[in-house]
Amino acid sequence: MTLDLIQYLENIRSNARLERSDETIIMSELEAHIEDRVQELTSSGLTKEEALKKCLEQMGSTKSISRQIYEAYSQGSWKQVLLASMPHILFGLLFVLNWWHYPGWVSIVIILILATTIYGWCHGKPTWVFPWLGYTLFPVVIVGLMLLYLPKGWSFVVLPVYLGLALWWLFRIIILTIKRDWLFSSLMLIPLPIIIGWLLAISPSGRFSEESIQRLYYYAPWIGLSFMGLALTIAVFIRLRQRWLRVGLLAASSLPTISLIVYHSTGYLINLAFLGLLIIMWGVLLIPLLLEKRLKKRTVSGIRKKEN
Repeated sequence: MTLDLIQYLENIRSNARLERSDETIIMSELEAHIEDRVQELTSSGLTKEEALKKCLEQMGSTKSISRQIYEAYSQGSWKQVLLASMPHILFGLLFVLNWWHYPGWVSIVIILILATTIYGWCHGKPTWVFPWLGYTLFPVVIVGLMLLYLPKGWSFVVLPVYLGLALWWLFRIIILTIKRDWLFSSLMLIPLPIIIGWLLAISPSGRFSEESIQRLYYYAPWIGLSFMGLALTIAVFIRLRQRWLRVGLLAASSLPTISLIVYHSTGYLINLAFLGLLIIMWGVLLIPLLLEKRLKKRTVSGIRKKEN
């Protein structure tokens, strides 16, 4: 296999963003098709280099082929829809049924999420595992909130260290995720602006009090419905084929909930809280994309250095 063909196939593979279970079969079939076509052209009198060049020209651009493959294989089954939506449904039920104040039910949900995430991560990282992965960050948020109750002297020392470690851990997870697809990183982080928004609505100071608990009881049904809305968003995402529609869906997914949160907590929409949550929402979408582009540039530059 020549370097040009290797690069051509690698561009298609990286842009098609296939499931691991499909990738090997599809890329092998594509490679076999190209080799058969090259053999036909060489038998007509062309050299192998000329035949490969003509074959790749006839095949078309790698972007066009990748898009066709993506749209043909990206749509998830209804089983994947159910699995991908389930963590949002579980968290939604905790609040809709007012079970959030029972440590037993909360522990069961968190343990189930952690176990399911580990299972999916160790079995090929299927598309449905990424929404589960986002909720494994929830214990990190809980520990961070608990640290707010330390004595002031300790808080100033411990919180910056913990925040740095938490951000490092989050960055590592995002890097590992975008190696598959930056959209899946956004899928993982999609609950973030909603969780932050509800925390601000319940306890603007960051510390929970009796008043905060009363607010949580009041907001619980709305919180549950917002997670159910996320479950519906994920279901639609899994069934969509076109990538641009998936991007648009994630870009607008949290907007109704953010509007609801800000309106209920302040009485009007356009304010700094609304703009801040919008920035977080679009940051969830754009940061993985920018990181993926940076990683690709490093990979390309590394390949060029090896060639030189």
